[in-house]
Amino acid sequence: MRDPPLILIADDNAANLDILVMRLKSQGYAVATATDGEEALAAAREAKPDLVLLDVMMPKLNGIEVCRRIKADASLPYMPVILVTAKADTKDIVAGLEAGGDDYLTKPVDQAALMARVRSILRAKALHDTVEAQKAELAAFNRELESRVAAQVAELERMGQLRRFLSPQVAELVANGTSQMLESHRREITVIHCDMRG
Repeated sequence: MRDPPLILIADDNAANLDILVMRLKSQGYAVATATDGEEALAAAREAKPDLVLLDVMMPKLNGIEVCRRIKADASLPYMPVILVTAKADTKDIVAGLEAGGDDYLTKPVDQAALMARVRSILRAKALHDTVEAQKAELAAFNRELESRVAAQVAELERMGQLRRFLSPQVAELVANGTSQMLESHRREITVIHCDMRG
């Protein structure tokens, strides 16, 4: 999540848009805006905001369809959506939540309730992002561990093959590298060769 969080506000009513922009900026949030559904969808895909405040009744694409498309797009990271609308009927609320909306506010928007919900959802977003980062770190650690285990297994197999043909001491020298074996050195040795026949 960015610092400060980026919030995309999509509303076709300029007065509502200005109020929300001023309120969120006064609380220290970064803000992007859109005035219709298609613009909101494009801005969500391009800016990847930390939260979307989405008016339901907008031209070109309504907010519920924009929400549905944002949530269905696997290329986008988790992006919470608060639907904001004058429609307060239960079936509208259910439709918004079933489309993937994370919360639903009715107009006129109570500013204190809005800010509390924004903070609450951004806390959940921060936790989600932390979990995703930890998941990525764990996956990278697992890949590294798998490659190390594969290298160790290959080394053990190589040692097993060497020990089939060489004495354990010589196999160990070969496994540790040939540079020690190839260095010049003098040793006193005794050789005995016995041949028994009959």
